[in-house]
Amino acid sequence: MTSLFRDVSTMTVRGLRLVSRDVDAVITAVLLPVVILLMFVLVFGGALDVGTDYINYVTPGVILLAAGFGAANTALAVEHDMSSGMVERLRSMPVTAWTVLSGHVAASLVKNLVTTAIVFGVSILMGFRPDATALEWLAVVGMILLFVGWITWLAALVGVLVRSPDAAGGFSFVVMFLPYVSSAFVPVDTLPSWMRGFAEHQPVTPVIETVRGLLAGDVVPAADPGGAAALAVVWCLVLGVTFAVAAGLAFRARR
Repeated sequence: MTSLFRDVSTMTVRGLRLVSRDVDAVITAVLLPVVILLMFVLVFGGALDVGTDYINYVTPGVILLAAGFGAANTALAVEHDMSSGMVERLRSMPVTAWTVLSGHVAASLVKNLVTTAIVFGVSILMGFRPDATALEWLAVVGMILLFVGWITWLAALVGVLVRSPDAAGGFSFVVMFLPYVSSAFVPVDTLPSWMRGFAEHQPVTPVIETVRGLLAGDVVPAADPGGAAALAVVWCLVLGVTFAVAAGLAFRARR
């Protein structure tokens, strides 16, 4: 167990170093959600009636959109390790080779927390005023980490399965598409009927509603056993475990 923890820690530090050295990706990961936030609030915000200030409504959706973009970079990083010979080198060393996946996931969690903090900072400068208590802020962080966790494990699985950077990069389209067809930017009941069913029953919507409610001081997950908070946690845990196991099995199969 000590050896496994050491290997995961080593791979996490390696993942963070790779992130810090890719300056272009870091700048893009920070600027993209900020630009999207500015665009939706300044360009579309005045025309949309969501029952509250649009900056309060849209901020959670932008945060999850940024998480999806960060996960796409994880798919690229894993694919590079698989195709560059890095994994084969690890197998010749006294290191548990599959921990390279855990390292990428852990590094993604750290990177997304930094991006989330920046988005929150910019949104507050633009007028975002959350009413969350300290406990609700902790719940927000936990919910975001659960979401980033499952979507990053999905990215790791994609990185193991594909055979080219272009295929891994294509994953970004899928994960960035999900928040757009949810309650991230407009209420679900404003969507066309054929799209509404998908938006209401996909995992991103309950996560966004939970984060939005927590920030507004309206949701206490422990007191909401049948609502969005419970559904969001179940979605994230089930998907996270499923994709983590699938990624591990795919890693073992690709030799």
